[in-house]
Amino acid sequence: MTTAERPYSVIGTNPVRPDGVDKVTGRALYGADIRLNGMLTGRVKRSPHAHALITRVDASQALALPGVHAVVTFEDFPEPADPIMQTIRGPEPTQWDVERLMARRKVLFQGHPVAAVAAIDAHTAEEALELIEVDYEVLPALVTLDDALAPDAPELHDDGLANEIDGLFDGEPGQSPNVARTVELGMGDVDLGFAEAEVVLERVYETGMAHQGYIEPHNGTAMWNEDGKLTVWTSTQGPFGVRLALARVLDVPLGDIRVIPAEIGGGFGAKLALYLEPLAALLSKKSGRPVQLTMNRTEVLEASGPTSGIRSYVKLGAKRDGTIVATDIRLEYMAGAYPGASIAGGARAALGPYLIPHQRTIGLDVVLNRPKTAAYRAPGAPGASYPIEAILDELAELLDIDPMELRNKNAVTEGDPRSDGATHGSIAAHEVIAATLAHPHYRAEIQDPDVGRGVAMGYWPNGGAESSAYANVHSDGTVTLTTGSVDIGGQRASLAMQFAETLGIPYEDVNSLVGDTDTIGFTAATAGSRTTFATGWAVHEAALDIRKQLEQRVATLWGVSEHEVSYDPSDASVHGPDDKLISFKEAAARLPGSGGNIQGQADVVSTSVGKVGACFGAHIADVEVDRDTGKVTVLRYTAIQDVGKAIHPAYVEGQIQGGAVQGIGMALHEDYYYNPDGSMANASFLDYRIPVANDVPMIDTQLVEVPNPGHPYGVRGVGEIPIIPPLGAIANAIYDAVGVRVRSLPATPALILEELERLEAAGD
Repeated sequence: MTTAERPYSVIGTNPVRPDGVDKVTGRALYGADIRLNGMLTGRVKRSPHAHALITRVDASQALALPGVHAVVTFEDFPEPADPIMQTIRGPEPTQWDVERLMARRKVLFQGHPVAAVAAIDAHTAEEALELIEVDYEVLPALVTLDDALAPDAPELHDDGLANEIDGLFDGEPGQSPNVARTVELGMGDVDLGFAEAEVVLERVYETGMAHQGYIEPHNGTAMWNEDGKLTVWTSTQGPFGVRLALARVLDVPLGDIRVIPAEIGGGFGAKLALYLEPLAALLSKKSGRPVQLTMNRTEVLEASGPTSGIRSYVKLGAKRDGTIVATDIRLEYMAGAYPGASIAGGARAALGPYLIPHQRTIGLDVVLNRPKTAAYRAPGAPGASYPIEAILDELAELLDIDPMELRNKNAVTEGDPRSDGATHGSIAAHEVIAATLAHPHYRAEIQDPDVGRGVAMGYWPNGGAESSAYANVHSDGTVTLTTGSVDIGGQRASLAMQFAETLGIPYEDVNSLVGDTDTIGFTAATAGSRTTFATGWAVHEAALDIRKQLEQRVATLWGVSEHEVSYDPSDASVHGPDDKLISFKEAAARLPGSGGNIQGQADVVSTSVGKVGACFGAHIADVEVDRDTGKVTVLRYTAIQDVGKAIHPAYVEGQIQGGAVQGIGMALHEDYYYNPDGSMANASFLDYRIPVANDVPMIDTQLVEVPNPGHPYGVRGVGEIPIIPPLGAIANAIYDAVGVRVRSLPATPALILEELERLEAAGD
């Protein structure tokens, strides 16, 4: 019986998470909780301007202040051996982005660091910041896409450094100098497709910048020892990525850097990039003492990475029976001050649920005077998928076809080509659509005026990459499992569950830990919905390694051939000839003195052992629109998603509910508002409006389980998809309620009132 066929005893249950008690009792150590002997407090001097030349930096008065131990500026960074660009997934070795950490000749966004100080306490550090003198020559700020893309727009990166990197800022003649990269995906012949179309729609859509809204601000604590060894404590989704980036930015060998991940108070992709860690390291090197830096909420909003605002130009052609034959899409992404927006990820996801024979999607990576964007759950996809889901709703109405039936008619199946040229593997788009069509929410009648219902789909290919797992078997039969995957959404539990299932031992007998870069093998970041899949493979292989070693050891103890014994996870025992049997616990007790305890180990590249399973979801939203105030209230919300196999169903539901709420925030509330000079007008949670409990109803979920054949337990990543459909579902529900086609999100009360007035004027 294969792993996938035998009944599960642990998988599919909802055990208590290993870190739960420490977190609810306040004992868990987050990044800002680190305390070291002699530790100094750091603070960052940030630019008040969005775009300016730095003409002078003088830190002499700050250094003279009693209690100040060190000041660093760009001059303290070594010349990078390779240019670096910080992408949403971390640093890439052949590209560039050191200046984002500390401005060199220019500041490019409000909050851009220009200096950092370490002092005996926070008050002294803040006083020292005021004493650092910085002179600026203020330049016009490029705040909007129109500013940055104007043919006569000033060149943001005008020192020639960016042009040294292949593929950056090498656009067509006459193109704005602020288009950093262009990505094109597609298939077929778009012109031929539109010639075959019987209905053609062309629309323009916009989405705003949105922040991840994690509770815990960024932090970094560093101790640079006299022997050259650097230890960093930080709240990060990827300690190995932090180590690699530090090595490149600071010109330090990888083996001399140890990164210890603290508990993390939310990340959603944003805690992959470096912000404070290199500054803390340099301050520690200069002062000879450990240094800790933290951001306040204003710094987080002004100077860390939100998701891109996007402007989309969509042209869609279809037959009158609803068959979509062609699309032509242009996606303009706000990258912020430095290149690296997720244009490829968004372009792949936009048409992911649908088979369209003729398609072209062009994405532009546009720099402007805003903070550099970072990953945010399905990076680039929510804003790219929303226009597709909105225009499909309009097409369905035009052709008098049920919106989900239209999607079903055009949905992809296994073997269909993807926008990026790959081929869909095992997928469940049609199963998700069938569940949506049959759901009581979709079939319920709407009786109230000004209440509408909208639907939308989402697609994400999910991730794989490298993971490691080590497991030590103790003589009492318990096991310590160590992995390199930072725990954000319950990974300790989901990994321990797969490990326990493979051995057939109780979940409670597994002590699941997160290692650091010196105690576990290389593991890619907890991001891209890869961890339960990819590190799940690693813990499965580590458990198989233990099973193999137990067979060998027990064969020796019994004095029989290894081929005569076998481990059976159904009873967690080793079976041998003549009905010999020894349980896992009994075997563990006999390990000392018979060759020593054993350790299971696995370092895997998931694509070499299995196949990543792509994921689809469909959301149903009911909203009420107040015609007098423009306020949109979400009354009912259902998220339906293929999850492969739900390892811990309660955590899966939580992932879906959390992502849906964040998507609702993008649809209705969240945006970065800038003044013409590039200063942010809503840099606090008082003014930056994330949804709170009374903004959303209970999020109902339905888990569609179509196991991924590329994983021993059928796992598909689940964390990215839930944030994609809400934008389209909410926009479509607003139209169903009051007849307003919202083509710019967030759909704030002011925007709704403006659209209602326009609709009323058109009716007159």
